[in-house]
Amino acid sequence: MGDPKRQRKKFETPRHPWRVDVLGEELKLLGQFGLRNKRELWKHETQLTKYRDIARSLLAMPPERRARLESELLTKLFNLGLVEEGASVENVLDLVVQDILERRFQTQVSRLGLAKTLCQSRQLIIHGHIYVGDRKLTSPSCLVKRGAESKITFSPDSPLNKAEHPVRKALSVVPSTQGTEVNKDE
Repeated sequence: MGDPKRQRKKFETPRHPWRVDVLGEELKLLGQFGLRNKRELWKHETQLTKYRDIARSLLAMPPERRARLESELLTKLFNLGLVEEGASVENVLDLVVQDILERRFQTQVSRLGLAKTLCQSRQLIIHGHIYVGDRKLTSPSCLVKRGAESKITFSPDSPLNKAEHPVRKALSVVPSTQGTEVNKDE
């Protein structure tokens, strides 16, 4: 059975970790979504693999048993924001890891404009400056459920909640247009 306090590995590593194309794709995703290390990417890839395996097994089931399990899977993925309302099992097989990475809390905070960069959004989350509804989440890798995006705000007791905070001012500054330099020689 094992010790209940022992942490289990929640990811599978690539079968061929030193292939150049795999390394390049992983590094691109790490930079694009602000992941700390490849382990975070592998966790979400393993999660996606499990959903796809369930969908494949549903295609092989008899129709009466398949209908109930299919609706459960599609409801779960709809609530996570990974598929749309009228999705089918084939849509689950079309999911890619970027779909899951877009639903991460860190990515959502950055996309909402609460942070300038993905790294800053990760820092704000870990330091407890961001709330979802009335709950403080300090895990940048958790998936934001559908409808919770509008509830993401700064913490009420955070100094960042004030509009005059320097970080908030930096977020609202619009970059100046290039090419408006004045020539001092004229």
